[in-house]
Amino acid sequence: MTEEDKKFMRRAIKLAEEGMNTGAGGPFGAVVVKDGKIIAEGWNVVTSTNDPTGHAEITAIRRACENLNTFQLEDCVLYTSCEPCPMCLGAIYWARPKKVYYALNHNDAAKIGFDDGFIYKELDKEMKEREIPFENIIRDEALPVFEKWDEKENRIDY
Repeated sequence: MTEEDKKFMRRAIKLAEEGMNTGAGGPFGAVVVKDGKIIAEGWNVVTSTNDPTGHAEITAIRRACENLNTFQLEDCVLYTSCEPCPMCLGAIYWARPKKVYYALNHNDAAKIGFDDGFIYKELDKEMKEREIPFENIIRDEALPVFEKWDEKENRIDY
């Protein structure tokens, strides 16, 4: 960790506070950095946009990808004010930044009402045992689309 890393994390923390104070959403902020420069910023906007995916990390990732005109952030670093939830963790792995720094952890978040523990428990369950019912239907009708993708010559893999 360098002084520059601390500077970027302080910005993520400031965004968390600003977003919270303006009523955008919960107290979470994130920045994406490339070559020592902030490429994009994000803060939680769940309640102000009625978007359950409006977490700080996802907002920052979306903006960074738009600004860089790419769907992967391989040369970037993500600074987030709190350890990412399972949804954000998935988005981070799809975006493929080279590193993630976080300030607070999931226990800190749980203490103020942001407890992701139930999601981790759900992931360990069989589909039929989850709190929200999942049922596999008409797979045979959907499978041809995947087969066409598998055969597509000009596809962009990710």
